[in-house]
Amino acid sequence: MAAELLDRSVAWSVLTIVPPLVLAALALPLGRRAVPWLPLAGAAGLVAAALALALQVRAHGPLRLELGGWEAPLGIALQADGFGALMVLTTAVVGAAVMVHALVEFRHPTGGESRAGLAFWPLALFLLAALNAVFLGADLFNLYVALEVMGLAAVALVTIEGGAAALVAGMRYLLVALAGSLAYLLGVALIYAQYGVLDLESLAERIAAGAAPDSTMAALVLMTVGLLAKTALFPLHVWLPPAHANAPAPASALLSALVVKASFCLVVRLWFDVFAPVATAAAAQLLGLLGAAAILWGSVLALRQDRLKLMVAYSSVAQIGYLFLLFPLAGGAASLPWAAAAWSGGIFHAVSHAVAKASMFLAAGTIIHALGHDRITGISGAAHRLPITVLAIGLAGLTLIGLPPSGGFVAKWLLLNAALAAGQWWWALVMLAGGLLAAGYVFSALSQTLAAAPDGFAIRPVPLRMELAPLALALLSALLGIVAYEPLALLAIGRPAVAVEGLP
Repeated sequence: MAAELLDRSVAWSVLTIVPPLVLAALALPLGRRAVPWLPLAGAAGLVAAALALALQVRAHGPLRLELGGWEAPLGIALQADGFGALMVLTTAVVGAAVMVHALVEFRHPTGGESRAGLAFWPLALFLLAALNAVFLGADLFNLYVALEVMGLAAVALVTIEGGAAALVAGMRYLLVALAGSLAYLLGVALIYAQYGVLDLESLAERIAAGAAPDSTMAALVLMTVGLLAKTALFPLHVWLPPAHANAPAPASALLSALVVKASFCLVVRLWFDVFAPVATAAAAQLLGLLGAAAILWGSVLALRQDRLKLMVAYSSVAQIGYLFLLFPLAGGAASLPWAAAAWSGGIFHAVSHAVAKASMFLAAGTIIHALGHDRITGISGAAHRLPITVLAIGLAGLTLIGLPPSGGFVAKWLLLNAALAAGQWWWALVMLAGGLLAAGYVFSALSQTLAAAPDGFAIRPVPLRMELAPLALALLSALLGIVAYEPLALLAIGRPAVAVEGLP
């Protein structure tokens, strides 16, 4: 029975990584002949494999898979707990919606696939495989390899439509990503020199077994700073808004929803699973302060934007800040009740934000497809001609603001409860201010779409599936609060200290 379970779990874990790589390799020589069957097959297969993996973890608990029969520290291992399984499932759902939208986005006006579209499919599939490798990776070096594949694919996606602005944004992103990778790799080298292992489980045991030298803290700082640059946490966020604004909408959706979450999730792994004995309360408070600054700074700049995609991009800077509030709130003793609520709330916000932000970027892409621009002052009347798209923006906005019944409401409720229970009320004030500012920029954009259309208002026909993709994600983000128990229960698997508690 154990062998049978292992075989099934290996199959589902590997199927979330290997098939997208194979399909990406096939997309290159097949070109236009690969569309639309290859991206749709890849999306459907990834959703099925991710759902099967989540069900395996839900039914049987955490899984650790030694590939090729080589055990640590020699082999490559995959680990699937509730945290990793939920992020893989989120990647699959968002990736599927992006694929459907991109089939129209990259359709050449004269028929057939555009040149950008031919480049998008292999890059997107490589990116999804790398994301899953990060979420399921179990050793520091192979996680570095997955991060590099993810980063290179993401940079290429920013620049696939060409243009000076896109190339400049892509080059800035590349330089930041490479600097972050170098810092992370230096930390990995320090760890290997000190402990002789890179496997996360073995490393955690050795760090917990005795007093950690100063090099261990130095390694944690290096790896954390490198990953924060990739996550675009304030003040290391300067690459994110121009990259999102100049990338095509499907690429922006993948970047904001998933790419920045991968490096954030690795920071969480390192701090809570591996380096917990050496992570200090002062450092956790610093991460919280950076998160609070991101919430306020990103929200204020989002209010000042005159383009819809730039507004959504700066909103991403703000929403990333909420994720880092879990460090000062959940970084104490795991037995404290608010630590469980904070950890669950922070990760659940990552999932809710991923779905909502992908919806908003795809909706912005639909508006650009229909109107030829995304100037907020020039979208008056859009609600009358594109009601499904505007509805998607409104529903996704519920999560950004934190209004019920959205997933964002449940996540922020858990974080608020944790802040008040821990006596750290200042984080609650920051979250409330961020919600008010988010309401300001979301309602400002929506009010423009509801205004009367100007004379001569022209709109390009939009295929229904282009509108349904962002609407499906927006509905999911709005309904996540209603079905929150299931994803929160999945999150708790593999983390005995994390319970499904504090729900409204």
